[in-house]
Amino acid sequence: MDAVEATGAAAGGDPADPLLDGAASLITVDLDALARNYRRLRSLSAPATVAGVVKADAYGLGLEAVAPVLWNENCRDFFVATPGEAERLRRILPDATIFVLGGLHGAPAAFATLGLVPVLNSMDEVETWRRFARAARRDRAPAALHVDTGMNRLGLDPEDAARIARDDLAGAPGTVVLVMSHLACAESPGDPANPAQRDLFRRVAALFPRARASLANSGGVFLGAGYAFDLTRPGIALYGGDPAGKSAAGRELGARSGEMLPVVRWHGRILQVRAVDAGAGIGYGATFRAPGPMRIATVGVGYADGYPRALSNRSYATIGGRRAPLVGRVSMDLLTLDITGLPPDACRVGAMAELIGPGRDIDALASDAGTIAYEVLTGLSRRGSRVYRPPAGG
Repeated sequence: MDAVEATGAAAGGDPADPLLDGAASLITVDLDALARNYRRLRSLSAPATVAGVVKADAYGLGLEAVAPVLWNENCRDFFVATPGEAERLRRILPDATIFVLGGLHGAPAAFATLGLVPVLNSMDEVETWRRFARAARRDRAPAALHVDTGMNRLGLDPEDAARIARDDLAGAPGTVVLVMSHLACAESPGDPANPAQRDLFRRVAALFPRARASLANSGGVFLGAGYAFDLTRPGIALYGGDPAGKSAAGRELGARSGEMLPVVRWHGRILQVRAVDAGAGIGYGATFRAPGPMRIATVGVGYADGYPRALSNRSYATIGGRRAPLVGRVSMDLLTLDITGLPPDACRVGAMAELIGPGRDIDALASDAGTIAYEVLTGLSRRGSRVYRPPAGG
């Protein structure tokens, strides 16, 4: 028969513990590491300036917490995906230059009201913006042009960009303040697509001598100075992820980007510890059966918290610096760890299992789940507790 410890908070718990609010998950965001990552990316990008890519709620870490830290590091250009994200950011940073990557969304007047810069992705959007500028009699209607140089996703054809440049010289309404493109294979330094895109973009950018030029994402920053142009747009590297992940093709890039500091730590509370007999099934479907007597810790984190279900039976957490393999399926609210070989004192009810941190970096976890750190970060649920560690001196 299984032996079970009582479920509940550990005796003598710290009353200041943020998990005593009823949450079983704690995400710690190190804003000092974020600031230091921005400084490192600024150094690597110089003399280009560095934008803050804060779409998707600052990659899931909290726009209201992240954006002011970047502003205090003299970041003045920010990129979001939608007008809704831009409106939220404008409330936080009234004086920032905010680019909206997803285009006009059919609402040019709203962009003007909020002082946003649309990233125009098609000739239809260019014409819509020009008509708005003409009708509103705006001498200056700043916009960015996204030119497709090989991603084949969003963006204008280079030939259309050349037409726009000729029209601008003829006095067409609207002001192109930025020309940008996006690298498709920046995480693979040896991919010939990178210099091909760079060279094509250089030719397009030259058509707009009064506009800034931007090509490099996180991976592009580590490809070298030839990719920086006037403005770089790092995203995942800012938040401590490796743009190459754990892919074999990205090992060289990963070495170059290894100086980025981890920004996120994630812990889950042990809710119950039980002993199971040989042959006992663990979790839904009994996809794991105990090969012998085992001790199992149930942690209050599951896929509803953003922990990938794909990690069932193939991941681990760390407790007291030692690995505890994940056994059984990850369920909505719970996961189960094999703590057979760990000291019982370290695995008591109420103790913390580290899911992401020094013992389990986010890129390795994402790789084991068959995904990337971007998806893990943006999938972190808000139902757990969050703690923000301020920048040094902040």
